Amino acid sequence: ECQAGDVVLITGASGGVGSAAVQLCKRRGATVIAMASRAKHDQMAGLGADRLLDRGDDPVAVLGAQSVTLVVDLVAGDGFPGLIACLKRGGRYATSGAIGGPITTLDVRDLYLKDLTFVGSTAQAPETMPNLISYIEAGEIKPMVSQTFPLSDITKAQEVFLQKTFVGKLVLLP
Repeated sequence: ECQAGDVVLITGASGGVGSAAVQLCKRRGATVIAMASRAKHDQMAGLGADRLLDRGDDPVAVLGAQSVTLVVDLVAGDGFPGLIACLKRGGRYATSGAIGGPITTLDVRDLYLKDLTFVGSTAQAPETMPNLISYIEAGEIKPMVSQTFPLSDITKAQEVFLQKTFVGKLVLLP
């Protein structure tokens, strides 16, 4: 859970979950570092990101070791060790995605010597959805819908999805 004063690094920030995380963390008073392809940086800044990293950047080289309090990782894959290196002592790591690959490498000493907390997230508390809807209705959070497609155009939607040039979600309409 993001808190005021956190420095948060969000990977996959241009996706639907990532763009929501950027907005929710800003709403809570965190400093947000969004990691997405450079072509999407203007949109990430528009959502409130304080700092932008290209998805190919090495976060340790750019931000420094032990520079963030929370990583919201929606990518995983080869970049995972660098994300862990960026966490400060007592830092937190949360994930609900692995589009970069589900298998990662962890030096367990980082976990216990830095007193890190790891959280996987797929199910939410019952109050989460009503809270989120109230934020949307109040204009505090904007769902990012890039395009809608009729269900009959699911093949076209998949082609657009694979191009990875959009921000937010693609929506199929029944």
